[in-house]
Amino acid sequence: MNARYYYAIAFCGYLGLFVLLMLWNTVLSPPEKLPVALALIVIVSPLLFVFRGFLKGNLKSCSWMAYLSMPYFIHGSIETYARTERLLPALEVLFSLMLFLGCTLFVRYSARNQ
Repeated sequence: MNARYYYAIAFCGYLGLFVLLMLWNTVLSPPEKLPVALALIVIVSPLLFVFRGFLKGNLKSCSWMAYLSMPYFIHGSIETYARTERLLPALEVLFSLMLFLGCTLFVRYSARNQ
């Protein structure tokens, strides 16, 4: 398979994860004990650290994006197990896995082509 297909999977996972976290923490279930702005800074800002390089397809940024997706996978797994409503955490697990696998495979196959 072409490395660009894996990049497309990673990009879809990134967009899905970003939109899900933004909606989850603002509209669907805002935090009660924290201000919404602080929750967004803590939860969403790690996704923005290497976003510029990720958009350009930089291999180092893509590998870092794969590392950054793992805490979201862990959080989604724990929330899926602990909650009674499991749709949002299951989507978080799905999108973080798409991001991780897409970035990992993109780095692997594009490094072979260079």
